[in-house]
Amino acid sequence: MVMLKSLSSSMNAKISGTGTGDEVIVLAHGYGGEQSFWEKIVPCLEEKHQVLLFDWNFSGACSDKLQDNGHTFDPIKYGSLDAFADDLVTLMDEMNIKSCVFVGHSMSGMIGCIASIKRPQLFNKLILIGASPRYINSEDYEGGFEASDIEQLLSTIESNYQPWATAFAPIAVGGKDSLLAEKFERSLKKMKPEIALAVAKIIFLGDYRHVLDKVETPCTIISTTNDVVVPSSVPYYMQKNMINSKSKVEIIDVDGHFPHLTAHNEVLNVISKVIDS
Repeated sequence: MVMLKSLSSSMNAKISGTGTGDEVIVLAHGYGGEQSFWEKIVPCLEEKHQVLLFDWNFSGACSDKLQDNGHTFDPIKYGSLDAFADDLVTLMDEMNIKSCVFVGHSMSGMIGCIASIKRPQLFNKLILIGASPRYINSEDYEGGFEASDIEQLLSTIESNYQPWATAFAPIAVGGKDSLLAEKFERSLKKMKPEIALAVAKIIFLGDYRHVLDKVETPCTIISTTNDVVVPSSVPYYMQKNMINSKSKVEIIDVDGHFPHLTAHNEVLNVISKVIDS
């Protein structure tokens, strides 16, 4: 019988910082990312708090280690965001975290919401950056894309992943900092194309709107003024449909889907305000 190594080891999880309280700040990256995407905000957070960083198993930052440890990405197991939420809860248990402020970027926003429903006592506050419960438009909802747009997107990822990553990165990051776009491009290209496609299907074909009214944890939704991935109406839709009246929306005046890279001081201000409230 082969014993699996810990999930935390496979996911490159580590806790840093000088905080002494029970509450930990958990930072979860999104699609195509890795934990280094938080590098601009971690030093400031570490001054007062303990911070948990990790890489999701689809990230190119831990694919080889997953193979060695027996925690490879299985498209059948990971057919929805629920499996990632289970991993998040397991990871926090392994790291002996009893309570956290969870900060989730993009797909991790909804993963955090689902995990908070499974284990509400673990999550004191949720901060969602560029999150969306649904990307496809319908009669009563603006997700940002028509079904045909998503079909074309997935087809391109499947047939021309590397060129797609090169084209998508600067559009998604926004702004004029080519180094940040190149950082996202490199991270995207570290993902195995078949895994990138499988995770893209989970994200862009999924519908998690039904989750919103089950989220009882106070939630702050951070959006930018011009995000090509998530329309400006989505954070307000999420706020309206969340059961907790304490949920709020914070708009940061910057382009793109990665404000923690392109406007990190503004993101830090929001996180600090949430923690202190």
